[in-house]
Amino acid sequence: MGFSTLFWIFIIFSTLQPLIQRRVVESRRLGAIQTFQQKRQSRTILLIHRQESISLLGIPLSRYITIEDSEQILRAIRLTPPDVPIDLILHTPGGLVLATEQIARALIRHRAKVTVFIPHYAMSGGTMLALAADEIVMDENAVLGPVDPQLGNVPAASVIKVVEEKPISEIDDQTLITADIARKALAQVQRFVRTLLADEFPEKKIDPEHVDRIVDALTTGRVTHDYPITVEEAKDMGLPITVGLPKEIYQLMDFYPQPMTGRPSVQYVPLPFQPRRMPLPEGAEARSDR
Repeated sequence: MGFSTLFWIFIIFSTLQPLIQRRVVESRRLGAIQTFQQKRQSRTILLIHRQESISLLGIPLSRYITIEDSEQILRAIRLTPPDVPIDLILHTPGGLVLATEQIARALIRHRAKVTVFIPHYAMSGGTMLALAADEIVMDENAVLGPVDPQLGNVPAASVIKVVEEKPISEIDDQTLITADIARKALAQVQRFVRTLLADEFPEKKIDPEHVDRIVDALTTGRVTHDYPITVEEAKDMGLPITVGLPKEIYQLMDFYPQPMTGRPSVQYVPLPFQPRRMPLPEGAEARSDR
């Protein structure tokens, strides 16, 4: 076997190895989803957004909720019988408002129970999807985020505040137009959030006396858009939060690894920590620190 033959074998193996590995991971992922569905007797849908890397160049590319996501999730919901519960596993920074609202409306229209699982974070549009659920199950360290509308990179609430505090004679027409759009966006988001919170099927999930407080906290821009809302804060608002995820959720997340580029930023031995005592020399006695 000559050098050229070995070279081409190496090239072929290098080309096929990532494809084979991807197929193996996908097969294991589908198997884990199927096992979780059978255990829960539900339809399990995952919306996982990791930071991807463009092939060869290694350029990081952030992912968000898109129209393509909404098309796939709406199809999954449509194929789910009305008496079968839906479990939605969320890991997302948010995304397109149109896609998010389509998914959320489909979830509240589903007649059986909808449960959202959040192992790490569901910000912005992810939080809006969580509001559509009958129960939100979170890791104790997971977070939600505000759903206040953004106009580009500017919070709508901030644009409105500028117009309210500055004399109109000193405001240009473009800012006034932007403020008008901001008011409409804020009113639309608040109306939609109220629709999600008013869902009473299969049972009422939010105490009516908490609705105004939740809408005010999530939509009015009192905090920055990336503010992490902890489990404790979400409970205080009156959201239907349950703490403690099934271990299968963490196992599923392992099948959606962050793409590796060069040196990993986090490393550890993936085993339960067990402290071990150093062996003592023969004949020595153990001493306790005082």
